[in-house]
Amino acid sequence: MRYLPKSPADREAMLAEIGVASIDDLFSTIPAEYQLKRDLAIPRQHGESEIVDRFRAFADQNAVGYATFLGAGVYRHYRPVMIDTIVSRGEFLTSYTPYQPEIAQGTLQAMFEFQTMICELTGMEIANASMYDGSTGAAEAIMMAVRVTGRDGAVIARTVHPEYREVVATYAQHQEIPLTEVGYAENGRVDLAALDAAITDSTACVLIQSPNFFGTIEDVAAIADIAHKKGALLIVSIAEAVSLGIVKAPAEADIVSLEAQSFGVAPSFGGPFCGVIACKEKFLRQMPGRIVGETKDMDGKRGFVLTLSTREQHIRREKATSNICTNQALVALMTTVFLTVYGKEGLKELAVHNLAKAKYAADTLGAKGKVLFGGAPRFHEFVLDLGKDAEAINAALLEKKIIGGLPLAKWYPELGPNASLWCATELTTKAQIDSVIEALK
Repeated sequence: MRYLPKSPADREAMLAEIGVASIDDLFSTIPAEYQLKRDLAIPRQHGESEIVDRFRAFADQNAVGYATFLGAGVYRHYRPVMIDTIVSRGEFLTSYTPYQPEIAQGTLQAMFEFQTMICELTGMEIANASMYDGSTGAAEAIMMAVRVTGRDGAVIARTVHPEYREVVATYAQHQEIPLTEVGYAENGRVDLAALDAAITDSTACVLIQSPNFFGTIEDVAAIADIAHKKGALLIVSIAEAVSLGIVKAPAEADIVSLEAQSFGVAPSFGGPFCGVIACKEKFLRQMPGRIVGETKDMDGKRGFVLTLSTREQHIRREKATSNICTNQALVALMTTVFLTVYGKEGLKELAVHNLAKAKYAADTLGAKGKVLFGGAPRFHEFVLDLGKDAEAINAALLEKKIIGGLPLAKWYPELGPNASLWCATELTTKAQIDSVIEALK
């Protein structure tokens, strides 16, 4: 329904009904120094054609034609046009939590298919569809492990995305969960000896990321063995979902926290993204969010329902496993369409393409500097030291329409001011990589 402004007569009638003579009388309790007595300093009204021209001018200021090598948890992949065609349909775009299965079978089936695909990818037995993103998913996974084990501590690898660690710290502070950080070895993987020493009888879980923030793939099996021997659960956070096309699924983990943004969700200036938690079925009752299950109706026909909902909207607040309440079905649907379009072999080919682009970029740019953390497999990101201040190099590259890697000194001062994190995906062309070399000259 269109907005219809009230006429002066309407306003007078409303004021009379509540017993005041004017708008000024209505706000008389507000001190005079806080009342605005002038018109708002906003531009004059514009016609539709003027607004279109204005936004076209804004668009011309965007970084069109720039080569970008940024990754660090937000990845630029091709989005099949079918995604927006489907999610723009009104029944999906405006859907809310499917409380009434008789009128929400489309949404429920899409969520069920999404959960099934996530389980196949991660090697887990069940998955939900209602985390905000990978960082909140990691924090929720830790709280889940605390409930499962009855212990109260968590050990976190320093190779986990630094902003994920900040979100986890915020959650842990108010949940009174003590956190212990473990450093990394020369190959960019978590230090296994330090990890073993950090796990105690009060450790509920170990949180790692693979591929980690440096782009290095962790030895999940070895870490799981260390954690399980001491009675702790292993949580594996995955920030780059495309890696699952060729990287072995972390089946040794107890809980997987996945950021599925790479599967058809646009970077969109940082969100909304698509967080997921998947785990072993024995932890079902402690999983936050919602589980969609398959059932049959009175006529024996296949149908879908919300099988488990442990949010505070559904059960007593003190019994809820999570206060995350949003319906992530729309971004989950984007992921479902993406995975359906690519399929198993297509996702593998996409991952191989990313791997090849990153190897070429690392080999090419490494000739002008040094690629750090060798000796361990990595996916499509790498840490590069070009021998000069990373911020200064980026400023110079930007003048040549190149967005360089992410400087790491803010989070990893021990690497020095020259280290930066570079990423190459299937959308990064060979010509763009070669243009960096020419610019560095």
